[in-house]
Amino acid sequence: MKYPEIVHLVDTDPVIRTLIEAPIPMRLGYVGLDGHPRVVPVSYIWNGKAFVFATPTGAYKVKAIAAHPQVAFTVDTPTYTPLIMNVRGTASIEIRQGIPKEHIDASRRNIGDEARMEEWLRVKRESTSEMAVITIIPTHVVVCDFVTRFPPPLAVNYAHAYGADRN
Repeated sequence: MKYPEIVHLVDTDPVIRTLIEAPIPMRLGYVGLDGHPRVVPVSYIWNGKAFVFATPTGAYKVKAIAAHPQVAFTVDTPTYTPLIMNVRGTASIEIRQGIPKEHIDASRRNIGDEARMEEWLRVKRESTSEMAVITIIPTHVVVCDFVTRFPPPLAVNYAHAYGADRN
């Protein structure tokens, strides 16, 4: 799938829209500086072109992603039957002063209550001078709703991974 098709899918698919609008963190997978995989939850937004989140500049994941910008993440519902969006992409990092709007917007979706949000912002402003904004340009998106779209069968995964059928 080409990038314009991915953007169209993310902008229009009802399952993806449900997941993006829900207060569900992405579970970000990246390669650590030691070469081992890591997965962490992060609040994020879709800005119409990329998935974006912000984190303290000293966070381990900032250095790791700078060294290994290929990342993957999932966003999924916690109930049965789950809705699932799996994404692979390339991350870039920008250091910004203060609290980036993307971080505020992502946090607002998860915090929900405006009074709690105001207190969160007050505390965050007191303790934050700069943040790393990480932008993930999607290169691959898979959606599963277990009604019309299912994960591929084992044979498809095997053939894709190894270039041959498993016989």
